[in-house]
Amino acid sequence: MADILDILDIDQPGASEISRDTIIHGDKVKKKYVTAKAVKRPEGMHREVFALLYNDSNKDLPPLLPTDTGKAYKQTKAKLGMRKARKWVWAPFTNPARKDNAVFHHWKRASDETKEYPFAQFNKQVSIPSYSESEYNQYLKSEDWSQAETDHLMDLCQRFDLRFIVIHDRWDRAAFRDRSVEDLKERYYGICATLSKVKTNPWSNTVTTVNGEKRIYHYDAEHERKRKEQLRRLFDRTQEQIDEEQMLLAELKKIEARKRERERKTQDLQKLISRAECGNTPVVNQVPNNTEGTHTPSNTVANIARRHDRKLHKKKLSSQQRPVRAIETVVSILFILVKFQTIF
Repeated sequence: MADILDILDIDQPGASEISRDTIIHGDKVKKKYVTAKAVKRPEGMHREVFALLYNDSNKDLPPLLPTDTGKAYKQTKAKLGMRKARKWVWAPFTNPARKDNAVFHHWKRASDETKEYPFAQFNKQVSIPSYSESEYNQYLKSEDWSQAETDHLMDLCQRFDLRFIVIHDRWDRAAFRDRSVEDLKERYYGICATLSKVKTNPWSNTVTTVNGEKRIYHYDAEHERKRKEQLRRLFDRTQEQIDEEQMLLAELKKIEARKRERERKTQDLQKLISRAECGNTPVVNQVPNNTEGTHTPSNTVANIARRHDRKLHKKKLSSQQRPVRAIETVVSILFILVKFQTIF
């Protein structure tokens, strides 16, 4: 065997060295545990994204194409309850809000009772007033509106629930003359106001009760026309007009600021004038009469002498302070005049 290996130029396996372990555990092969090399997360990839691609439980990368390994949920048995499933039926129903008696179908449980369609409660309708021939001739006759036009208006109000934009669009212009939205509203609310005064049970959309007093809604058509005209003019402004308006508003703010500054200076001037007037008025000190105790001749003479000395002392002080007060008064008046000139 060794010759064949030499001819084929194959290295022979070296003989293992004899040691204590080979003698004692010669027949046992030592197992080598290979540790799996950890896959390093690429630089710039978030940890959450890398966890979706590779984890410890699944060492391989996810497949690019869907595969069927045979371990899906299709082979598992469904864990169903022991109760019997409730029966559902395809049942017909009608909507009370519709007047055409249309029949619809939906799924419902067979055990449920037949109830009214629950969404019919959201069908809110507006109560439109009605009038007779005699009531129209007695209360509602108008020179601008004929009875046929009025009847057509009330019919459209009943059909479209007082949506006057839609009513204006559906107005029969072939049979009647064209009317604006304001004209339609004015006629309708005028009829409501007239009938609410005549009938005892008015409808709630035009009449309200406040503290037991009945108040009728009044529609001002002229005000509505002016409001829409102002909105139209505001919408039709050019850029030059908008810039001019902004400039005028800025000038108005400056004028108001100057006005406030002038008022503040006027108040300061009034304070200075009142302070100067108070400084020129002489201060009179009244000596209270001592009425308590007994008045002896010696005390009376002493008091008279003391008062005389006080008067002399006050005269001396007033004569010394008079030039100073005069100078202060002149200075204050000059200061007031200078401030008055700066204001105006």
